[in-house]
Amino acid sequence: MINDLSSLMKKHIQILLFVFVLININIQLSGQQHAVIQVDLNKDLGLIKPIWAWFGYDEPNYTYMKDGRKLLKELQKVSPVPVFVRTHNLLTSGDGIPDLKWGSTNIYTEDSNGNVVYSWTIIDSIFDTYIKLGMKPLAQIGFMPEALSIHPEPYRHHWKPGLSYSKIQTGWAYPPKDYKKWGDLIYTWVKHCVERYGKTEVENWYWEVWNEPDGAYWKGTLEEFFELYDYAADGLKRALPTAKIGGADVTGGGTKFLNAFLTHCFNGINYVTKEKGSPLDCILFHAKGFPDTLAGQVRMNISRQMRNIADNFKLIATFPKAKNIPVIIGESDPEGCAACSMKTNPENAYRNGTLYSSYTAASYIREYALAERYGINLIGAVNWSFEFENQPWFAGFRDLSTNGVDKPVLNVFRILGKIQGQRVEVKSSQEYSLDLVLDSSIRGNFTDISAIASRSAHSATIMLWNYHDLDVSEKKAFPVDVIIDHLPSNKITCSRFSIDEAHSNSYALWKKMGSPAEPNANQIIELEQAGMLQKDETPQEREKSRGMVRYHLQIPRQGVALLVLNW
Repeated sequence: MINDLSSLMKKHIQILLFVFVLININIQLSGQQHAVIQVDLNKDLGLIKPIWAWFGYDEPNYTYMKDGRKLLKELQKVSPVPVFVRTHNLLTSGDGIPDLKWGSTNIYTEDSNGNVVYSWTIIDSIFDTYIKLGMKPLAQIGFMPEALSIHPEPYRHHWKPGLSYSKIQTGWAYPPKDYKKWGDLIYTWVKHCVERYGKTEVENWYWEVWNEPDGAYWKGTLEEFFELYDYAADGLKRALPTAKIGGADVTGGGTKFLNAFLTHCFNGINYVTKEKGSPLDCILFHAKGFPDTLAGQVRMNISRQMRNIADNFKLIATFPKAKNIPVIIGESDPEGCAACSMKTNPENAYRNGTLYSSYTAASYIREYALAERYGINLIGAVNWSFEFENQPWFAGFRDLSTNGVDKPVLNVFRILGKIQGQRVEVKSSQEYSLDLVLDSSIRGNFTDISAIASRSAHSATIMLWNYHDLDVSEKKAFPVDVIIDHLPSNKITCSRFSIDEAHSNSYALWKKMGSPAEPNANQIIELEQAGMLQKDETPQEREKSRGMVRYHLQIPRQGVALLVLNW
């Protein structure tokens, strides 16, 4: 009884403290005057790398389904470069019918005499879709075909949100019973791709072996994974010596495993050649945040994701042979389960609205900064979210669209697609420093208001955001002064686009409609229009002098804005 009362008192104290923090935050925010962002178009920071133009998902069979094709088309449309796509289950056995965290191609089977039978129909449908849209595969070599697995039964899992990840650990997660057959499978697959798409095309892809072998996706040992990798790399290089392969796509906390993998690739004995070293053309790892709830409010944790990145960058930088090798964050997200819903995980309520879009905007600038800090050749950060066919509207999955309607987060990528050319210097009076974000996330008494900017011959683009980990709404937008210096002309036109409750927000409109379970045809048209990036016609005050212009904006909390200047 006493223990129960003590526990209850602790919970009440936590809630009271939380309420006090909210009140304090609002008092502090109301006392702040404005944020000042300075953009210097004369201070170049190098060409913008479109590290955001990489996407991935668990269920490969969604690729060629109606809403999957529609979304892929949109993703390529917004990018100035070919988008790379990574997906699980490209070698998994099955009938090609997708489910949550499940997909299959049935590429490899064996007859009753143990003879290999290859089937290209499903895998070709997936890659054909990418190539026709101008995209490139980040081709994942996995998982284990049923006929090759040392532990094939049970094989097909039936995971649902709320179940433990241990439920997915079936026959596809085990090592091969014959490593030579495994290597020959990869050789035959790559050879088929070269024949179908051409040598020049396939040379521009990236291949990587498995997914999170330090976690739930691999039921073998560390050395068995090295052997798996070596035979896969050998098969790939036999089919196309110029093909690019890498690994190990470890979990965010998997630096120990990644360290062992890099040591094997650089200095270990190759299981196939028996010589020193294994092919390594790219290095991959994952980075995830960790949201939770406190007194019913969602609280993000951008610090966790950035520390994952920093830890892995720091490790990679200790290997002299890794210098300049392309690095890809194979999954870079606010948390770790795209197929978990907000019904089973209340902290995932961030996914439908502008908390997800502002988080995404605020995270990419930190990824650039961390790559610069550790001297890493970062070429991609895979956003692990796609779409889920035949699911309820806005069900709270980590996706970019729902039933063919784009969510607010997709508009951040539309904005990022416009940030091209030379990146230029930005200074903000209300930006959280990189070290502060790494240490304690974005949870202080003020929001993170900052920007990333670029310049080309006749234009400049500036993406701004107002972000905080805590999902607390505010009625008033925050005043922001944007000072753009060293403009080459006084004849400037400026357009503004916004992502907030009133703009580029299909979720807000859906709620305004009464959250219909089955929107009618007219409502769907309205939702599709609301899901696109919208121009903000709100008049903006402007002060102009020789070579400099100052814009006065209002950006709500969890809002994102884009300024496009042309001359």
